[in-house]
Amino acid sequence: MAATRSSEFGDLVQIKKQLISITAQCKERGLVHSVKWASELAFSLDPLPLNEIPPAPELTEEDARDLDALCLAKSYFDLKEYDRAAYFLRGCRSQKAYFLYMYSRYLSGEKKKDDETVDSLGPLEKGQVRNEALRELRVELSKKHSAGELDGFALYLYGVVLRKLDLLKEAVEIFVAATHALPLHWGSWLELCNLITNIEMLKSLSLPECWVRDFFMAHMFTELQMIKEALQKYQSLMEAGFAKSTYIISQIAVAYHNIRDIDQALYLFNELREQDPFRIENMDTFSNLLYVRSMKPELSYLAHNLVEIDKYRVETCCVIGNYYSLRSQHEKAALYFQRALKLNPRCLGAWTLMGHEYMEMKNTSAAIQAYRHAIEVNKRDYRAWYGLGQTYEILKMPFYSLYYYRKAHQLRPNDSRMLVALGECYEKLSQQVEAKKCYWRAYSVGDVERMALLKLAKLHEQLNEFDDAAQCYIIYIQDIFSCGEQLEHAEVSTALRYLGQYYFKNKLYDEASLCAQRCCDYNDVSSSSAAHSQLRDANLSPFGKILILNPKQVM
Repeated sequence: MAATRSSEFGDLVQIKKQLISITAQCKERGLVHSVKWASELAFSLDPLPLNEIPPAPELTEEDARDLDALCLAKSYFDLKEYDRAAYFLRGCRSQKAYFLYMYSRYLSGEKKKDDETVDSLGPLEKGQVRNEALRELRVELSKKHSAGELDGFALYLYGVVLRKLDLLKEAVEIFVAATHALPLHWGSWLELCNLITNIEMLKSLSLPECWVRDFFMAHMFTELQMIKEALQKYQSLMEAGFAKSTYIISQIAVAYHNIRDIDQALYLFNELREQDPFRIENMDTFSNLLYVRSMKPELSYLAHNLVEIDKYRVETCCVIGNYYSLRSQHEKAALYFQRALKLNPRCLGAWTLMGHEYMEMKNTSAAIQAYRHAIEVNKRDYRAWYGLGQTYEILKMPFYSLYYYRKAHQLRPNDSRMLVALGECYEKLSQQVEAKKCYWRAYSVGDVERMALLKLAKLHEQLNEFDDAAQCYIIYIQDIFSCGEQLEHAEVSTALRYLGQYYFKNKLYDEASLCAQRCCDYNDVSSSSAAHSQLRDANLSPFGKILILNPKQVM
């Protein structure tokens, strides 16, 4: 099948034809997720006129010979009778029948493994249950590969088998070969996404020049937390003709979720719900946003709605778990995350969220196990690394915390929360220089919790670096008042009180008086309401006359 280069997005008719063709091929082979992806993209494009609809591919002699067995086996395959399907396909010689024969054997082994895991082990037990068919499949597929007899679909299956056997380097090579052999099969690209660990590895791969590559790169940027690049890529795809694609809208919403742009993410998820009201995919991410915003009625409605659609979906269980967590019913929340893991033991979000619930219940050993399982599923899950750091911090094991926070920071280098956590660890380990660097970096990248400068100032205080502490407090107060926030909490009061004392010691009495007056707005021992209004009417600010030091002096 010819592949359209990235620059040829203008030929949407040709792309639509390719999507229709690959949808039919994947459907014949039972690759349901690839069918869904291609079908959703095709649906977002304009319909083709009758004379442009691609015809069914011609059958070869081998296809014709295997046709009856293939139709019978596919009917058993669709009913999940995989062993039965494989039995009737043995001896078939066509590429299509061979793939379905091997795929049926693989899925039979996976089903038996999952059944055994659920029956004999709880979701937190470290079972050594294996798909017994994998080694045999690897031997057979390896021989065919050496002989050059594997098509793009069979190469994809070979890569999956290698990945399941933890032969990751070989798996990457095979998936790259699969994308070259069949560029339009999304399954191969998606498997490759799960194996790429960093941008250097991504750049080193020799990938085919096909329009699907743009979707892969956008997905990969999102996974690697390169959100700016991902959003640019998705925007260009929408401008190229895929503006109606619910897949792209959902991916953009996830990208905004990852950078904590909650308003934009909520807007896109609500738009997605309007376009596709029975959609369950990605709704667990939507529920995370509703949880963060404490939108209890909306989260309750979403949970009830998903239960009506399909209460035995992983995403539904996660949404219900989030709802109970928001209501502080952590035992019930953990129970629903466990149900999600029974349905899909490789559900990353459920492992991480269950770890959070065990943390809430003070069950640190169970939390550690849950976070470790999340990392086994996806080593790029910064939330699990961060959760492990928090858990070991509670256990007063700062060396362990430091290791896990570093891992989280590597995955999210511009996330201030990771940097603040690192700074706190360095403080506990008496590495003040490193702690100061982390706090200042956290402020520089955008401190979402407004804690970095305060912690840096207090650290300077402890080290008797009074000028640097004052500088940090000045910047903190400036930031608070410049964004118009009226924060009535101890942190602002602490900063103003320190600055008042600092200026008094340095005989800057006007500035000291100004800070003391402003401090009254935040202190319990505040002045009368008349004094408050006088200060506000005068529009006094504690940094009106203050000499600002060079920010470099902070470090």
